[in-house]
Amino acid sequence: MRVGQLSLFLVSGCLVSWFASGTALAQTPDCDGLSPEEKTIARDILAVLHPYDGCDETFARCLAAKPPKPVVLRLASDVCRQVKMGADRKQVESNLAKRAQTMLGTGPRASIVLDESMRAGSATAPVTVVVYACARCPFCRIMVAALHEAVTNGQLAGKVRLYFRPFPLKGHEGSIEGGLGMVSAAKLGRFWPFLLRMYDNYDRFCPKLIPGWAEAAGIDRKDFEREYADPKNREALVASKQEGVRNKVNATPAIFIDGRPYLYDLTTEAVLDVLQEACEAAHAGKR
Repeated sequence: MRVGQLSLFLVSGCLVSWFASGTALAQTPDCDGLSPEEKTIARDILAVLHPYDGCDETFARCLAAKPPKPVVLRLASDVCRQVKMGADRKQVESNLAKRAQTMLGTGPRASIVLDESMRAGSATAPVTVVVYACARCPFCRIMVAALHEAVTNGQLAGKVRLYFRPFPLKGHEGSIEGGLGMVSAAKLGRFWPFLLRMYDNYDRFCPKLIPGWAEAAGIDRKDFEREYADPKNREALVASKQEGVRNKVNATPAIFIDGRPYLYDLTTEAVLDVLQEACEAAHAGKR
């Protein structure tokens, strides 16, 4: 039995034991830390709600299966996470519906240009995630860095390929300059080193510092300044923004998984968990 299989076995056994006993502690990252009152809430929710995949019964009955399906375990753990955050049954049900729409949506998929110069992660990864982001969006720098780490060195390496799409926001001062820097760095083959350095310097952002950040990211300063002044790069930035608007992006970060808009909780923990689910679904041939 491999480590991942052993971990899944231990988690599934503890989740089922916790639910069945009514008093035992759950040894899962999200369920184990619940207070007695929260455990009661989670137990009541799991007794009536149904997972949207993996089993047609209630969570309680699905967890009693031997062994329960991995997606059921993942969603049950997510229920506990939501309860920990203060969600009641109605909110959990609504949130699970949004997650289901993200994973199972049947509408047309968004048309997105996948620019290889802005890709991170394996080109052959089975799941594709696209993030529209602004240079001056405070949450973008957190989300984008977390996604980049996950697909290059973390839990999603080899499973997910990440594409960036610049989406400057009108109300964010410096977003155009930052976006031009992104496009210019991509043209010169150093997009991710530049982007991550610019986000690292988020609190001291100044357009005059952009060429220096490019140089620190391994780009020849003169080459960068030439690209930065090229009107074609401004056109490319506008085209990226227009594409996002056509795909109904109105805020950043906006995430698409295999062309479907991500509609669930915009915390890094939730996004990474949904991406893990997408990887499992792709492996099972469901996507």
